[in-house]
Amino acid sequence: MLEFMRMCEECNPGEMEFLQAVSEVAESVAPVLDKHPEYRKAKILERMVEPERIIVFRVPWVDDRGEVQINRGYRIQMNGAIGPYKGGFRFHPSVNLSILKFLGFEQVFKNALTTLPMGGAKGGSNFDPKGKSNTEVMRFCHSFMSEIFRHIGPNTDVPAGDIGVGAREIGFLFGMYKKLRNEFTGVLTGKGLTWGGSLVRPEATGYGSVYFAAEMLATRGETLEGKTCLVSGSGNVAQYTVEKLIEMGGKAVTLSDSSGYIYDEEGIDRGKLDFIMELKNFRRGRIKEYVDKYRGTVYTPVDPALDYNPLWNHKADGAFPSATQNEINAKDAKNLISNGIQFVSEGANMPTVPEGVETFVDAGILYAPGKAANAGGVSVSGLEMTQNSMRLSWTREEVDDYLKRIMKSIHAAAVAAANEYGTPGNYVNGANIAGFTKVAEAMMAQGIV
Repeated sequence: MLEFMRMCEECNPGEMEFLQAVSEVAESVAPVLDKHPEYRKAKILERMVEPERIIVFRVPWVDDRGEVQINRGYRIQMNGAIGPYKGGFRFHPSVNLSILKFLGFEQVFKNALTTLPMGGAKGGSNFDPKGKSNTEVMRFCHSFMSEIFRHIGPNTDVPAGDIGVGAREIGFLFGMYKKLRNEFTGVLTGKGLTWGGSLVRPEATGYGSVYFAAEMLATRGETLEGKTCLVSGSGNVAQYTVEKLIEMGGKAVTLSDSSGYIYDEEGIDRGKLDFIMELKNFRRGRIKEYVDKYRGTVYTPVDPALDYNPLWNHKADGAFPSATQNEINAKDAKNLISNGIQFVSEGANMPTVPEGVETFVDAGILYAPGKAANAGGVSVSGLEMTQNSMRLSWTREEVDDYLKRIMKSIHAAAVAAANEYGTPGNYVNGANIAGFTKVAEAMMAQGIV
């Protein structure tokens, strides 16, 4: 694997997030390659790390002052061996090729785990919706779609939302696609309920990460009842993680945004969560406003001088990192273990650095990597695609039941793969191996393409 990683570094210089994701998968699947020399001969892993297609384009738009602005748009179509490309659009200043290739690479394995026929992709722009008016966001989205529309479609590539791309942005993107193609198809997921969206889609990633945590705890004869949990972020994933924890008897005590985090020792109940949802989803306020309303809670601003995140330094039973990549560093992982953490279920994509992952695995806690634990979002996106194809809408109960079954299936597949290759209880190896094997078999069947 040293030679393989050296090749990856030469081909992808400076792309640290992408190389981090590749390294983890390569280490996990090494025993699979040893057992299946035909995979090595066909260069399956080498082909998986090379995107099938990278689309880069300019996005010109006009702001409210009448000034022309330019952003860069991307779509990484990583692997389509098991179905149409599927993966979100991210609008954020940090977006670059490394981040999108890492996300697309992770998406390949995540989508394979869902049991649904979806390939992996990711895309977006360095455009920042924060501080922009609705008309500015609309102009940008229309310009973005006027280029990307020619590369996507219901049987080719079905994007969704991600950071910076919510219901508003999906609506604007879909409107321009419909105008340009003169057709109403399920080309995007995360749509509004009145025009092709699915119930439970906004909740799915958060719900799924909690369902996965419950499955892990069940292997030790435990439940979420009475468990104190640390949750990062305050967007959809974090909000619905808290909602499902409340429903299953757990207690979330933290939430955060880019400015800092709040700690509520009594726990975030339904009423408090409603306030956060209104604050974040409609007023687009800052999490620090929580402590102005609820006495006895503490707000801690971000301190760049610290080499750890104090959010992860509280006594708790479980952790749900639900903000962004690499938010848990090596020291954070050690602090979590010292504070009695029994399980970690990742709602974000790759939120733990490699040293942190090693700390969790070595400590023997229940650790669910993002490609398994947060697959609920893309699972319900896949169910939205199915409903669009059938011209049907399922009830909330039907979709939620499908989601539970999918998360249970992902857990079972990860456990089985980890056991088969001699690392029982290692969900990192299990998820990587289960996803890799499914995609590898499809690639072998289709030949060198």
